Amino acid sequence: MARLLYLVHRLPYPPNKGDKVRSFHLLKHLARSHEIHLGTFIDDPDDAQYVETVRGYCAGLHVERLSPRRAKLRSLSGLIAGEALSLPYYRNAGMQAWVRQTLAQHAFDAAVVFSSVMAQYVPDDLPSLVDFVDADSAKWAAYAENHRWPMSWIYRREGRKLLAFERHTAAQARRAFFVTPAEVALFIDLAPECRDGVESMGNGVDADFFAPAHTGDSPYAVDELPIVFTGAMDYWPNIDAVCWFAGEVLPALKQQWPQLRFHIVGRSPAPAVQALASEAVVVSGTVPDVRPWLAHAAAVVAPLRVARGVQNKVLEAMAMGRPVVAASACTVAIEAEPGRDLLAATSSEDYVNAINMLLTDSQRAGAIGRHGRDCVLARYSWDAHLAGIDRHLPQTGARA
Repeated sequence: MARLLYLVHRLPYPPNKGDKVRSFHLLKHLARSHEIHLGTFIDDPDDAQYVETVRGYCAGLHVERLSPRRAKLRSLSGLIAGEALSLPYYRNAGMQAWVRQTLAQHAFDAAVVFSSVMAQYVPDDLPSLVDFVDADSAKWAAYAENHRWPMSWIYRREGRKLLAFERHTAAQARRAFFVTPAEVALFIDLAPECRDGVESMGNGVDADFFAPAHTGDSPYAVDELPIVFTGAMDYWPNIDAVCWFAGEVLPALKQQWPQLRFHIVGRSPAPAVQALASEAVVVSGTVPDVRPWLAHAAAVVAPLRVARGVQNKVLEAMAMGRPVVAASACTVAIEAEPGRDLLAATSSEDYVNAINMLLTDSQRAGAIGRHGRDCVLARYSWDAHLAGIDRHLPQTGARA
């Protein structure tokens, strides 16, 4: 059994958004065989109720409250310091003190870091394994292409500065992980000196939890044809996706299917998302269980135009046996056969044609849903993917 310092930028519970799904399953995986001391942040007051649940997986736990508004103001110091704004956003004196005290009290074998920004807390003499998940620097650079000045300048700068930190972090780490081989290749292209120290560690899905048997009561009106998107609705790629779909795809679908409704299901809908609410668009906000929304949907869409890595929302819908129409940029990251396990789309016309086909041909829609679940069962076990980190952890008994 190794003693591990696990540092995560957001409380890894409940697993209701992409990063928390992965960080929680990584916590569960590590806790089965190792002693875990977890340092993390709460940036949503609702998550405070889950601290004791997380504590059950840990020998030690430290949680700091993070106010997104104050953290954004604090991040501006990065402009003066010449560093990525993401670093002072997550820089916290309480977390720094806890890490120093914990390292002084215990002999640790290694640190496991989830999200590159948490690497700033790891001393140079402690071996580290870093789960980058995605190349976040590339994500910020992509944001710059979709925004006007001055935000385009800020995002471009963030991409450049964060890449410098990612390169340093990967070079210092015993091993660095990304969610897909494509993300590994992208990072190696950006940081060729790190070529020998990175590998992919895929996402999974809890196919027992996300299963067609767990439908629950339908949340939809009996006379409507529901199309659903799920995700955290304060996350810019999700905001962009639903706004684009509502403006560019939905009107054409409504002409043929007047009873169709687009449901946007997810926490903290931004003002731009709330403004979409209408007779044709329902903005639900947080729901206690997303499974009924998936199970009773005629189709699930993931029209992300800025997509990094594997989208858990797509895997969960496939696990529920629902037909999915996802952006081609999402489907290439998934080990699935487009046209059989799910449908890929790029243009608004692609989405209209794919959804029309699903609504017209129920047998084809059902077959895609069944094949999608079979794909998840065969290829997306969490334990199978996360086992990739095990061979880089210290051997049992390595700690003095």
